[in-house]
Formats: sequence, structure tokens, C-alpha cells
Amino acid sequence: MARVLIVDDAKFMRITLSNILQEAGHEIAGEAENGEEAVAEFRKLQPDLVTMDITMPEKNGIEALKEIKAEYPNAKVIMCSAMGQQKMVVDAIEAGAKDFIVKPFDKNRVAEAVQRVIG
Repeated sequence: MARVLIVDDAKFMRITLSNILQEAGHEIAGEAENGEEAVAEFRKLQPDLVTMDITMPEKNGIEALKEIKAEYPNAKVIMCSAMGQQKMVVDAIEAGAKDFIVKPFDKNRVAEAVQRVIG
């Protein structure tokens, strides 16, 4: 079981992911709707894992990822991307993301990615 911080600007996506993760036995440590909030919430909650949307207002997921990884090199982050964002996914992996999941979320794929990342 992992404590997960869910970061997405769309409430619907946060709810969807939250339901999938809870069904898989994980605890939702918190939520954030942009990169600024993501960094602040990470500092406060120190979750085991973050699911991070790539495209968000104020600070995108890759910027937030880089900021979190700079302070917490062992942070585990799974990026969430829409179809056709391969270039950004590559950037995210290079910046330290452990895996990525594509929207619309496939329940099994999400569970697999989380298991792989948290070991």
C-alpha cells in the first residue's frame, strides 16, 4: 500500500484516479490541481508516490517534477499524459519520472504502474 498525492487540474481526473487507487488498496494522501500546489503538498505530506498530470496551469507537471526531484531525489512520480504527448513524456522520464500512464486511465495499467514504481 502506498500513500499517493494526486495532481491534476481536472477534478474529474483526480476523482477517477483516486477511485482506481483506493480500489487497488492505496491511500490518498492528498490532491493538488497545479504544479505550484503539487510541490507545496509534496513538502507537507511526503507521500510514497505522486501521480502528476503533465499539462496544468501555473506550473506544468514537468516543472513541478524537476522541483520535487531537486529537493527529494528519491521521490517517486508517475506522469499522467493525454495521447500524443510522447515528447513531453520523454522529457518527464529524463527529469526523473519513474513511469507514465495515459488518459483515459485503464484501471489495470494504473495498478501495474503503481506496483512497479513502489516495488
